[in-house]
Amino acid sequence: MGSRILVVGAGAVGGYFGARMASAGHDVTFLVRERRRQQLRAEGLCVDFY
Repeated sequence: MGSRILVVGAGAVGGYFGARMASAGHDVTFLVRERRRQQLRAEGLCVDFY
């Protein structure tokens, strides 16, 4: 297993890099505000890599 990583924010940039690190096997945690947390819990985070 990879490193434990904290990503501050899960917007366009934080979400992308956090998802890339998670797909590489790292344990990624996102630090977000309450409104964004509720949105992520309800909808999840989907990132496509081309």
